[in-house]
Amino acid sequence: MEKEKKRPSSIGWVLGQAGPHRKELWLAVFFALVGVVFAIAPYFVIIRIIRNLMDGNGDVSFYMNQCGIMAAIWVARSLLHSVSTSISHRATFATLGEMRKRCTDKLARMPLGDILNRNSGALKNTLIERIDSIETTLAHIIPEFTANLLIPVGILIYIFFIDWRMGLASILTIPVGLVCYMMMMVGSEEPYMRTLNATKALNDTAVEYINGIQVIKVFGKTKNSYERFTRDANEAAHSFIDWMRDCIIPFTFAMVIMPSNLISVLPIGGILMQHGMLSAEDFISVLILSVGLITPLVTLMGYSDDIRTMATIFGQVREIQEAPEMERAAVGAVPAGNDLKLSGVRFSYGETEVLHGVDMEIPEGSFVALVGPSGSGKSTIARLIASLWDVDAGSITLGGTDIKNIPQEICADRVAFVSQDNYLFNMTIRENIRLGRADATDAEVEEAAKKSGCHDFIMSLEKGYDTMVGSSGGHLSGGERQRISIARAMLKAAPVVILDEATAYTDPENEAVIQRSVSKLTEGKTLIVIAHRLSTIVDADRIYVVKDGLIAEQGTHDELLRKDGIYGSMWKAHISSRDELKGGEE
Repeated sequence: MEKEKKRPSSIGWVLGQAGPHRKELWLAVFFALVGVVFAIAPYFVIIRIIRNLMDGNGDVSFYMNQCGIMAAIWVARSLLHSVSTSISHRATFATLGEMRKRCTDKLARMPLGDILNRNSGALKNTLIERIDSIETTLAHIIPEFTANLLIPVGILIYIFFIDWRMGLASILTIPVGLVCYMMMMVGSEEPYMRTLNATKALNDTAVEYINGIQVIKVFGKTKNSYERFTRDANEAAHSFIDWMRDCIIPFTFAMVIMPSNLISVLPIGGILMQHGMLSAEDFISVLILSVGLITPLVTLMGYSDDIRTMATIFGQVREIQEAPEMERAAVGAVPAGNDLKLSGVRFSYGETEVLHGVDMEIPEGSFVALVGPSGSGKSTIARLIASLWDVDAGSITLGGTDIKNIPQEICADRVAFVSQDNYLFNMTIRENIRLGRADATDAEVEEAAKKSGCHDFIMSLEKGYDTMVGSSGGHLSGGERQRISIARAMLKAAPVVILDEATAYTDPENEAVIQRSVSKLTEGKTLIVIAHRLSTIVDADRIYVVKDGLIAEQGTHDELLRKDGIYGSMWKAHISSRDELKGGEE
């Protein structure tokens, strides 16, 4: 049996993320380590000065030279620190940018359902704040923590070389400080998780509040919604305050006791020197070196919170990067045609199966409609054909090739998908349409807009095609957004076009314009329509009636009417509602 691949540690994973910038990070570590040598060196210069003073050396030039050497060492130390920090930050920010790109690329390869199941606030928090938090690890902990760890190690080795008893005295406070630190860690898992959950809830509420501000205002729910936001904000703040309140006493003792090695060095050294077991020169040398331990120990402890949260931060980013992807070939065969066939397709949302063995054939160039009650599975079938999800069982073939064996890029080029809630980015109308084909000229963009019936209303706007549509297209009406989405899909010139209730937001006049445009633009292409108005699909080559995740009926409009089944009942209801509407207008 093949051994399961070992999962890299947090540090191993984050260094793996650095990729080509890993050499720069190691170079930063190298400069930091050289800086360690220069950071330790002044203490030895001071020791030399004191030893000469005790020996009675009265040469002023000697002391001036030693002071000059010490100043030069500190300048070199500062320069090395600046170089190390500059290199590490340059590599870090390049790594974080590439990390975000990998995460967003990963989202494009994940099944749509997996993404929709994740809260948008949590995703935003991971892609922005969490990845930003990795900067501390890459730019500071790796080079600076390493350097500050080696400073006390090097000093302690030299103290032990002078006198092993003084070496033990120098580290006597460290175990006591560690005990205080461990006391702080005991029981910290619960408040730590509380802060994580509170922060996540605040992000989710903030995104929901902003996205739903129109509904909140229309229905007068401003007070209730704001109270919820305020409640989550207070919970996030107090979760940190309560956690810090529990930690402050043991943490303070740890920060005070661990670096206070002079408490043990002074009395023990004094006793040894009094009994002739330690020379005055060595005692002074140990005192000076012990002082050199204080700053790096304090710095090391200052990284404790960052190290504690490191695994959680990395885990949330890794969860996205290691999430299951749709099964698509990286390199595969190009389909010979555009015939579509669904064979025994089953699909589930979580544990609930919604398609129970769907069989469909959609010849190239045909006009196929999917109808049925709400929640019957029509949109799910459309999304599976558009390669937004993977089937759980069965297969979908395009041109005789299973879509799992076709690269995602080819599937995307072959299929244009327009749903009832297509998203417009906060860009100009021209840029939103051009998303259908990046190399399209302005003339081609405008031609697509004309054919989809939105050129006139675009030109009536103050800036025409250069009008910003606002967040999610909020500056436009629902019908206007939909026609721009259709223009974008048509500019793509894909051989398969899926319209998922694409005229749901349009009035009868605009719907007629769109239907005429669709008829022209889909000539010779495969057209799959999910329609809520049956009058728009009476000319379909084949109509599939979907009910409870199964194909209940299929045939042309006339054939289905003759059967007088589900479709016949739907048609009668459609005619009845249309007649009532006309009567009301009269």
